[in-house]
Amino acid sequence: MKYQLLSICLLLLVSCQPSAEVDQASTTKSEKPNILLIFADDLGYGDLSCYGHPTIHTPRLDQMAQEGIKLTSFYAAAPVCTPSRAGLLTGRYPLRIGMPGNLGPDSEGGLSKQERTLAEALKGNGYRTAAFGKWHLGAVPGYFPTDRGFDTYLGILYSNDMMPPWVNTERPLHLYRDDQPTEEYPVDQTTLTKRYTQEAIDFIKASGDDPFFIYLPHAMPHLPIYASEEFAGKSQGGRYGDVIEEIDHNVGRLLDVLEEVGKEDNTLVIFTSDNGPWRNLPPRMFNSEPVEKWHGGTTGPLRGAKATTYEGGYRVPCIIRWPGQIPAQQVRAEVATTMDLHATILQLTGTDQPERALDGKDIWPVLSSGAASPHEYYHYFRRKRLDAVRDKDWKLRVAPEADNWISPEMQTGDEPVQLELFNLKNDPFEQFDVAAEHPDVVQRLRAEMKRMAEELGADLPVFKDLDETTD
Repeated sequence: MKYQLLSICLLLLVSCQPSAEVDQASTTKSEKPNILLIFADDLGYGDLSCYGHPTIHTPRLDQMAQEGIKLTSFYAAAPVCTPSRAGLLTGRYPLRIGMPGNLGPDSEGGLSKQERTLAEALKGNGYRTAAFGKWHLGAVPGYFPTDRGFDTYLGILYSNDMMPPWVNTERPLHLYRDDQPTEEYPVDQTTLTKRYTQEAIDFIKASGDDPFFIYLPHAMPHLPIYASEEFAGKSQGGRYGDVIEEIDHNVGRLLDVLEEVGKEDNTLVIFTSDNGPWRNLPPRMFNSEPVEKWHGGTTGPLRGAKATTYEGGYRVPCIIRWPGQIPAQQVRAEVATTMDLHATILQLTGTDQPERALDGKDIWPVLSSGAASPHEYYHYFRRKRLDAVRDKDWKLRVAPEADNWISPEMQTGDEPVQLELFNLKNDPFEQFDVAAEHPDVVQRLRAEMKRMAEELGADLPVFKDLDETTD
C-alpha cells in the first residue's frame, strides 16, 4: 500500500511541474484573441431579421446573435460617417478630437495624428492589422489607413456617393491598395462587399500564429446601393434587401473561414453600424439612377434617422460573438457605444491604455457576466452642438429638430429653445414628452448638458425658463 501511495505522490509531483511552465507561457502571442470588427455603413436599427425586419432575411447574423450577444441600446459615436469612425477608432467623442462633421473628397488633413488609433495600439502589441473598406478619415498622404496603424488596406477613402453626379469634385473615387490608387476607375461597386470580404479571408489564412485585427468597414448600404449579380433581385426587400442579404452572406463566409482554420474559439467578432439609415435625402441624390427614395433603411420602431439625435440616428444593431467567452443567446439593453469597443479590446488584448483619457468604457463585464452598463451619461452631438443626454432610462434633448441635415439651423444662443424629456424604457419611440411632469429630471440633465458642453467646447442653445441657480 505504501508503494502505491509513493507512486501516486511522485506522479502528482511530476505532473505539477509542467503545468507551472504552461501557466508561465500562457500569454504568448498565439493566445491573444483575434479581433474581427465589421462596420456597416448607414445600416438601420431595424434592418436585420434578428432586430425585427419582416422581409429582409439575415440568417448568418441571426446565427451570430444566437451564438453570442445582441445589444439593443448600442450607440454610434455620431449620427454621420466621419465622426462615427473617428469615435470608434479612438474611443473618444468626435468633438473632443476635432472631428464633429464629415470630410469631403476635397478635404485636406484628417484624423489628428495626436490621437492613437486602435490599429496603432494593437500593432504595437504584436498584432497584424488590416483595413478593407471605406476609410473616411483622411484622403491625402499622411492620413491614409497605412499611416494610422494598418499594415495593409484595400478600399475607398470616403463615401461612395462622393463623386459626380452626386458631388461636384475633381478628385475621383478611386479604389486604393495601401497608399496608392489602383487602375480601377470608376470603382465597380457591385463587387465591393464580396471583394472586401475575400481580402479579409485571405488575411486570416495568412496570419498563421500571429494575432490579427481586421477592420472591415463596408461601403454598403450607404447610398447609392449596389448588389452583386449573385444577389441582385433575390431578396423580398427590394434592392436594399439585396444589399443587406449580401452583407449577411459575407459575414457567414468569415465565420466559416474562422472555423475552417481553427481560429473560431479565439476570435472576437463584432458586427455593428456607423449610424442610422439615410432617410431625408438631399435633392442631389435623385439626379440619376440608381437612387430611389426607398433605397434607405429602417429604424424599426425608433424615431428619427441618420444625422438626427433621435434614437433612430444614433442607436444601431450590435452583435458580438466569442465562443466560450461570451455566453450565447443573450439579449441585453444596457447602454453601450462604439467608443466602448476601443477600451474593451485594449483590455482583452492586454494592450496599454492611451495617455489621453477615453470616453469609451470597458464593457467586457456587460458582455461576459451580465453586469450593468458602466455609463452614467451618454451624450448626443449634432456636429458641434450638444443636442441630448441620456441617463439610464431618461433622455433630455433639444426640440424641435430641423429636418435638413445638410445645413441645419444651429440654435446656439439667439433664440431660447424647448427641451423634451423621454423615458426610453417606457417610451423607446420618443413619442411622449414628459418634461412638464418631471422638472427635477429636466433640471439635473440640463445641468449635465451644460457641464459637458463646457468640457468639450460644444455649442449649446439657450434653454427656455432656465433656472439661474443652475447657470
